Amino acid sequence: MKGLTFSLKRAVGISGLKNKIVRKTGIPTTRQGLERKVGQTVLSAFTGGRKRK
Repeated sequence: MKGLTFSLKRAVGISGLKNKIVRKTGIPTTRQGLERKVGQTVLSAFTGGRKRK
């Protein structure tokens, strides 16, 4: 069947647990997400925290 896959992490509940942690702390668990958050923080420090519209 196309599109039907099995994930051990989802079956054990690791994915759900990671999602709960991310929602409560606001800290991403992926490398890409963490890099994006750090870059955003550094840029906002340089620009005075102003968001562009």
